[in-house]
Amino acid sequence: MARRLLAAALACLVSPAFAAPVERPVEWTIDGESFTGTIVYDDAVATKRPGLLMVPNWRGVTAPSVELAKRIAADDYVILVADVYGTQVRPETNEAAGKVAGALRSDPALLRSRTAKAVEVLRAQAGNAPLDAGRVGAIGFCFGGTAVLELARSGADLAGVASFHGGLDTSMRAKEDVMQTPVLVLNGAADKAVTDEDIEEFEREMDLANADWQFVNFGGAVHCFAEPRAGNDPASNCRYDERAATRAHGMMEDFFRRQFASE
Repeated sequence: MARRLLAAALACLVSPAFAAPVERPVEWTIDGESFTGTIVYDDAVATKRPGLLMVPNWRGVTAPSVELAKRIAADDYVILVADVYGTQVRPETNEAAGKVAGALRSDPALLRSRTAKAVEVLRAQAGNAPLDAGRVGAIGFCFGGTAVLELARSGADLAGVASFHGGLDTSMRAKEDVMQTPVLVLNGAADKAVTDEDIEEFEREMDLANADWQFVNFGGAVHCFAEPRAGNDPASNCRYDERAATRAHGMMEDFFRRQFASE
C-alpha cells in the first residue's frame, strides 16, 4: 500500500505526502564560497529519524527537486537537498546545467569534497531537526547519482548510497578496501547515456575495491526514469517511467530500511 501511495504522489506531485512539512534553507560556506540547500521533514512527528542527503539532477536545488524530497522524506527521513554548485549558480536551462555539471564531473575530487561537506551540514542539523545524526545515507538523481557514487568511492562513512540513473564512469576509481558505504545503483536498461562498457567497468571497479554493491537494470527504462517532471516524450532519452520509478523507490526504501536497522 505504501508503495502505491508513493507512486501516486510521484506521478501527480500535487498532494502533500505528509501533514506538517517543514521546508527551510540551510546555508554553509566552503573556502569562502556560499552554498544554500533546503532541508525538509515532517514536523508532525517528533521521533528522531535517519537522514538522507539528496543530490538533485543537474538543474540543482529547484522547486521540483524539493517537492520530490518531501515525498521521499514523508515521516521516515530528514532530507537535505544539497547544493554542490554554489548559491549564486542556479542554471535556468539544460544547456547551462550541462556546463556546470560537466565541470564538476571532470573534477571528481572537487565534487566529492562539496558533497562530503553537505553530509557534514546535514549531520549538524540534529539540533534543529528530528534527525538521528548517527544514521545518514545519500541518494542522487542523474548528475546527483553520479555525485553520491563519487562520495562512496571516496571512502565516506555512510549507511548507504542509492543512485537513480546516475553516470557510472569516473576518472578516480575506488581504491581497494577504501569504500565503506554499501551502494545501490538503479539504472535504466535502455539509457543511451550509460553503455554496456560503462556497466562492465563499474562492476569490475566495485569488485576490485571489495565494495558492497548492487546493480539493478530496469527493462525499457531510460535516463530520468524516476523523475516525474521528465515527461514522457518517446523520442527522448530522458523520460519518466512510472513502473520503473515505483519499483526503484521501493528497492531504495528496502535498502535503507536494512542499512539503518544495522546502524
